[in-house]
Amino acid sequence: HLLNLLGLLYGANNQNFLSFSVIAGFRGTVPHGLSLEIGDTVQILEKCDGEFTGWTSTDNEGSFGGIFPSNYIHLKNACVKNKGQFEMVIPTEDSVITEMTSTLRDWGTMWKQLYVRNEGDLFHRLWHIMNEILDLRRQVLVGHLTHDRMKDVKRHITARLDWGNEQLGLDLVPRKEYAMVDPEEISITELYRLVCEFNTLFLSYHFYRCNTESDWYQIHENIIKKLNARYNLTGLAVSLQLLHGDIEQIRREYTSMFTHGVSITRKLGFSNIIMPGEMRNDLYITVERGEFEKGGKSVARNVEVTMHVVDSGGQILRDFISFGSGEPPASEYHSFVLYHNNGPRWAELLKLPIPVDKFRGAHIRCEFRHCSTKEKGEKKLFGFSFVPLMQENGRTLPDGTHELIVHKCEENANLQDSSRYLKLPFSKGIFLANNSQAVKTTKESFWITSFLCSTKLTQNGDMLDLLKWRTHPDKIAGCLSKLKEIDGSEIVKFLQDTLDTLFGILDENSQKYGSKVFDCLVHIINLLQDSKFHHFKPVMDTYIESHFAGALAYRDLIKVMKWHIDRVTEVELHEHIQEVLKAQEYIFKYIVQSRRLFSIATGGQNEEEFRCCIQELLMSVRFFLSQESKGASALCQLQAVFLSSFPSVYSELLKLFDVREVANLVHDALGSLPTVMQGDESLQAVKLQSIGKTVESHLYTNPDSRYILLPVVLHHLHMHLQEQKDLIMCARILSNIFCLIKKNSSEKSVLEEIDVIVSSLLDILLRTILEITSRPQPSGSAMRLQFQDGEFVSCLLSLLRQMTDRHYQQLLDSFNTKDDLRDFLLQIFTVFRILIRPEMFPKDWTVMRLVIWDSYFFLAVIFINQLCLQLEMFTPSKKKKFMFTFILGEHKLHFIPALIGPFLEVTLIPQPDLRNVMIPIFHDMMDWEQRRSGNFKQVEAKLIDKLDSLMSEGKGDETYRELFNSILLKKIERETWRESGVSLIATNFYKTELNKEEMYIRYIHKLYDLHLKAQNFTEAAYTLLLYDELLEWSDRPLREFLNYPMQTEWQRKEYLHLTIIQNFDRGKCWENGIILCRKIAEQYESYYDYRNLSKMRMMEASLYDKIMDQQRLEPEFFRVGFYGKKFPFFLRNKEFVCRGHDYERLEAFQQRMLNEFPHAIAMQHANQPDETIFQAEAQYLQIYAVTPIPENQEVLQRDGIPDNIKSFYKVNHIWRFRYDRPFHKGTKDKENEFKSLWVERTTLILVQSLPGISRWFEVEKREVVEMSPLENAIEVLENKNQQLRTLISQCQTRQMQNINPLTMCLNGVIDAAVNGGVTRYQEAFFVKEYVLNHPEDGEKITRLRELMLEQAQILEFGLAVHEKFVPQDMRPLHKKLVDQFFVMKSSLGIQVYEQVHR
Repeated sequence: HLLNLLGLLYGANNQNFLSFSVIAGFRGTVPHGLSLEIGDTVQILEKCDGEFTGWTSTDNEGSFGGIFPSNYIHLKNACVKNKGQFEMVIPTEDSVITEMTSTLRDWGTMWKQLYVRNEGDLFHRLWHIMNEILDLRRQVLVGHLTHDRMKDVKRHITARLDWGNEQLGLDLVPRKEYAMVDPEEISITELYRLVCEFNTLFLSYHFYRCNTESDWYQIHENIIKKLNARYNLTGLAVSLQLLHGDIEQIRREYTSMFTHGVSITRKLGFSNIIMPGEMRNDLYITVERGEFEKGGKSVARNVEVTMHVVDSGGQILRDFISFGSGEPPASEYHSFVLYHNNGPRWAELLKLPIPVDKFRGAHIRCEFRHCSTKEKGEKKLFGFSFVPLMQENGRTLPDGTHELIVHKCEENANLQDSSRYLKLPFSKGIFLANNSQAVKTTKESFWITSFLCSTKLTQNGDMLDLLKWRTHPDKIAGCLSKLKEIDGSEIVKFLQDTLDTLFGILDENSQKYGSKVFDCLVHIINLLQDSKFHHFKPVMDTYIESHFAGALAYRDLIKVMKWHIDRVTEVELHEHIQEVLKAQEYIFKYIVQSRRLFSIATGGQNEEEFRCCIQELLMSVRFFLSQESKGASALCQLQAVFLSSFPSVYSELLKLFDVREVANLVHDALGSLPTVMQGDESLQAVKLQSIGKTVESHLYTNPDSRYILLPVVLHHLHMHLQEQKDLIMCARILSNIFCLIKKNSSEKSVLEEIDVIVSSLLDILLRTILEITSRPQPSGSAMRLQFQDGEFVSCLLSLLRQMTDRHYQQLLDSFNTKDDLRDFLLQIFTVFRILIRPEMFPKDWTVMRLVIWDSYFFLAVIFINQLCLQLEMFTPSKKKKFMFTFILGEHKLHFIPALIGPFLEVTLIPQPDLRNVMIPIFHDMMDWEQRRSGNFKQVEAKLIDKLDSLMSEGKGDETYRELFNSILLKKIERETWRESGVSLIATNFYKTELNKEEMYIRYIHKLYDLHLKAQNFTEAAYTLLLYDELLEWSDRPLREFLNYPMQTEWQRKEYLHLTIIQNFDRGKCWENGIILCRKIAEQYESYYDYRNLSKMRMMEASLYDKIMDQQRLEPEFFRVGFYGKKFPFFLRNKEFVCRGHDYERLEAFQQRMLNEFPHAIAMQHANQPDETIFQAEAQYLQIYAVTPIPENQEVLQRDGIPDNIKSFYKVNHIWRFRYDRPFHKGTKDKENEFKSLWVERTTLILVQSLPGISRWFEVEKREVVEMSPLENAIEVLENKNQQLRTLISQCQTRQMQNINPLTMCLNGVIDAAVNGGVTRYQEAFFVKEYVLNHPEDGEKITRLRELMLEQAQILEFGLAVHEKFVPQDMRPLHKKLVDQFFVMKSSLGIQVYEQVHR
């Protein structure tokens, strides 16, 4: 009481709580003690003598905590949100830490459940992830990380949190910059985008080993061609991490990575981006192969290649040969040696990073030596090849494969002076023709492949001529013309030098070369639009910003560009103009940068002239865009090309003009576009894309320019939404608009923007959402918003959230008539109704759902709180009139039965207060229908149908059923129609009172259809029999019902009989079909309908034939136990026996059940589970096979009846099933286990026999008895003797197609007896000690002796029968069986016993 009082006083006077975190668990066993768990948040009321008074954030409502030691907690800074009953204490620490802490606590509970549910794989993976997160959390808490490292750690943390949440089925967490977002602090459109962002990267590597040295050169090609079966796959695993950014950025962000000698591997060839100033001059040489002569030897040579790089002075260049990344550079290369091979193939790649200043005059020399196997270490020179790296004109060695001449040389001294051999020809290819010296015929050749990766050297002569234009001024025009023919890779490689050349020529003579330079510039710009060279755009950007120096170029560029735009109507220029328009972004960049350089140099001269030029250029653009054309004309293509890149110009114009000026220029340009939507569809799409880029540009983010641009943006949006075209792009544009509005929602300009948006788009936005949500869904799929559809929804919610009272009032005033207002309200209410459906968003999008429900409840509260609805403020007469007009009254009937289903689903929410309010509504519905119709059949049918559907889905439980019945009964007892009401509440699924008969029949046919669909024909027949039993053989007329026509009762019963017989036939349950054939035959005979009687007798006869001729399998039966609280209440902690499918064995049945209940855990034992399993928050399946116990029918006891007939009665009309569990009681006898082998026999009794209307029925009763070892032995012998009799009988009557089953059975019994099977029974139960200790078993011992003698007699007779039918090839086996049988009789002393018996 004192604590409660303190809580009331403290809560009333103080709102600033101290927040602490629990650092050690406290059980709270002392009086008034508060139990604490590590990590709990505690609020403190009072401190006294080292103890605190307070409560935890997890205390139940109305609790005022207790007392706990002060040293169990740690002070943390925190803030309180939602002060009051549902307040939250949030630590003021990094939000990632807060999320980590709360998530790990949630995972902890679920992680333990994974162990309980035997989900070992996920259990261990989650354990590793939790440990990783804890380690990362420690790093963040220490606070010693750099800013970049902290970002990296947070990225790792959030990635692991998202993975764990996804695996455990938890909610999606929207984040921005690794921190959880508050839905109230960002726009709904931005929130929607955040929950849609996810990606994952997986990489794997394989390593192969070559076993044959001659295959080494082509191993990589064979692997690519998937011819890798001949190679061994090694067991090397590699861990990879993908890093983003250039090398310098990575060095800064991952400093620790570069402290362990990490090697940097450059791309083989140029990287995606070559920045100005980057130097590279790498020559890649692949030593391919050689063709050599024997050189006077009897066998092929063992050739080794040695390579050197030699400079112009004949000196070997040191350390310019690289064998691979991370390897130290070398001065020479030695190839591997292929044994006795004159045509060796090496395919070894080398990199020669030779500096540019050493490239001219240098050459590569390859020396060939024979490595002797006899004389160790001797390598004899026999020839060499060489190749120069550069020609006299500056062109380098061409890329490709070169066949080099092998020159004879046996002395190393001959290679010392390179000037002597450099005069010789070196190649049999293109350089041979230019060499004046004769070449001796030689069969020996050496092949290499070269590839140059250089930013300063080129193999293209035209490029060299252009770059050296000053030395040949007369060739300028030709060089500019040839630029378009030069390979693009050469141009981008020398991009800066090429651009410097073009603008240098422009400065030299703009009048003469201005147009040609412009064309070349356009060509280069468009070259960068190609996906192959797209990554070179940053190179040009850097050049413009840092290296471009053409201060006068803007005049010529503007003039030439305007000239082209003014001629868009000239068809012959369209292709060229299109190229110019594609390049407009970078043309404007050059114009703007050139003007800025000119202004800096001249102090801003000619500013007005420049503005006039730009204005004139954009006037030409507006005229060009305003032109209308029909269909997909060339003009439309030009307009589309211009619009696609026009938004990229905005940022350039902003560098020179005021934001309002640029906004007006853009507004006028976009406003000049034709408003006709019937033109070229591709142009309309590009137009909208241009609008989208405009909204995403920096120009639009500025409030001043946004207000200017918004009307033209909304105008084009409205046109496209009206035509329902390009909805994906429309959704994106709208989403971007609302993302910006949210940030400045309190500004006056934003409120004005909302005015414009409401008047332009609200109506069309509602119509669009209705249109996309009413599209036909694919069959079997639930309604689910697509991404763009969800963006429309988030835009609508954003707009409604931003609208103020003034906006709503203006909207209402805009409707001219009540009909317009009514239509609008119907639209918006319909949209809301659609949006709050549970299937509209993925189940883990909780945040989005809460945002929508927040809007929904806000609307409901505003509606309820209207002054015009406050009845207490009405005068009595007004109140009476209002009640009469607006209270539902008899209008309630309009909601019957449509609202019964939704209301029932609400009552299933496990909240007592909600259920107590909602359940009485069903009484009211029943009462109103009773008043109108004199019954409540509609309510009754819908209630039972919906309840059955919901219960079958596992919803509701016994508590719900009891509460539902008790509340309704209490209401119904006061009504005049209480008998009908009480009867309804007491209705079961198969209740057959007269007023329930129709509903009962409907359920019969629903179940019948399900069985047919599953091909359960026997169960379908039993189900239809339920309806057949309701009918009589009478002439009473029956109305049309379900699929039955209007007919007499006799005709319908006849039709049902024939249908049921057909299903019994298909289910191979012919005996049941025969019974029905007899019944309907009696009716035909009583009416002298001999024609149909004849047909029925023939059908009956055919069923007899099928019994004797066709094979049918005896089905397996399985006992299934459903344990745990996670099962639906109609299965929970109950056991059933199921009739399996044909050929279905225990493993297949168990897998089928686990597929049906994927979260269930299969129990691996047959013992009865304990209470822990019953109450577990999980699903456990216990499945094992059971044996049917047929009724003691005469047909099974009688000898001579074919097994085809007996087999039916063994597995049909079965109520009882048996399961035996062997166990040893007392000490197990190791020499003879039969002495202690007991059997626990469990008998299961069902509520209905199998087969029936279902494949399985619940176990009503179970009986457990223990069978002694002697009783078990008797039963084993009885069963085996019966099996032998059956097989012998089948063999005698030739029912067997072959004798193998009898052979196997005889062999099994005789061989087991010889090896001690039956003898063990004698040793266990016939010994004097057992007889004296168990006098009560005398009769049983006698029975066992009789059975053993009987088995011997059966075996003897069986062997005689076997001898008659055994084939010749099995005679030796038969003789062995006869010999073993006499041994068996002798070992058992049966002959003596037999003589005494006689």
